[in-house]
Amino acid sequence: MLEGIEFLNKELFWLLLLLPVAIAWYIFKNKKQTAELKISSLKGFKVTNSWLPKLKHILFVFRLLALALLITALARPQSVDVSSKTKTTRGIDIVMAIDVSASMLAKDLQPNRLEALKDVASEFIKGRPNDRIGLVEYAGESYTKTPITSDKAIVLRSLKSIEYNTIIEGGTAIGMGLATSVNRLKDSKAQSKVIILLTDGVNNTGFIDPRTASELAVEYGIKTYTIGLGTNGMALSPIALDPRTGRIQYGRAQVEIDEELLKEIADATGGKYFRATNNEKLEEIYKEINKLEKTEIEEFKFYNYEEKYRPLVLIAGLLLLLELLLRFTIFRSFV
Repeated sequence: MLEGIEFLNKELFWLLLLLPVAIAWYIFKNKKQTAELKISSLKGFKVTNSWLPKLKHILFVFRLLALALLITALARPQSVDVSSKTKTTRGIDIVMAIDVSASMLAKDLQPNRLEALKDVASEFIKGRPNDRIGLVEYAGESYTKTPITSDKAIVLRSLKSIEYNTIIEGGTAIGMGLATSVNRLKDSKAQSKVIILLTDGVNNTGFIDPRTASELAVEYGIKTYTIGLGTNGMALSPIALDPRTGRIQYGRAQVEIDEELLKEIADATGGKYFRATNNEKLEEIYKEINKLEKTEIEEFKFYNYEEKYRPLVLIAGLLLLLELLLRFTIFRSFV
């Protein structure tokens, strides 16, 4: 019955302690007002069994109930309807630049670097419901896989479809991947623009120098987080194609990541460099980036109060009126 009801003046419920006092006073007073007459015999008197004198106490019950209801009404019962509305005050546009060169098939991460990245990046995208995200692929050249969009289903499908292929020119053109990402964000109206650039190699091809691309990012106010992917030392990596089957052959190869370049790009653009040597570390990196780049969401709450004291006052008034009517009509001779 009281579900969803709040009392504005809860302290007034202490007045309910007056009720036991009133009951005690009524009992004491009733005993003193009861007259006694002792006679030796009732012979000669007509005895009638009237129920009215026994019911006279109901008048006090009505008054007591009315008092309890009035105290409850004074406590200001009210129902509260709370509605909320959220407003994104600072949207972030993010482009994820992903290295898709042959070395991304290395098996130092499980099942390989590219698949491990796709799993972690997928969770990252799902955790950014208020931001727009785009995808850029690069190897020896680069292109936009998905323009920045708020439709996460499209981004996730595009991410899932990323795989190594021989259509893109071989090599690792970090400058090209970064420049393409900048191009996707330069006209963005978002207050915050971010690139997450991931590679497992060194810049060894492409006609745009990575430092030139980072200068463009600075010019357009784009922050870049760089991730070097690959274990320390040797890794089981693709080394050749079997001419008979066309399958990739694996062998032990030295992991080469131009960490100095990646640090330089991150520092110049106000970002941060990370090194992922295993699946767990890669997951931690994306979680940290997720924390660093928070979308500010403003929440507005609207409170609608509805007063509930009026029915209590009405019932209390009716009880008092009923008491008066009974007192001066039916119970007039007994009270």
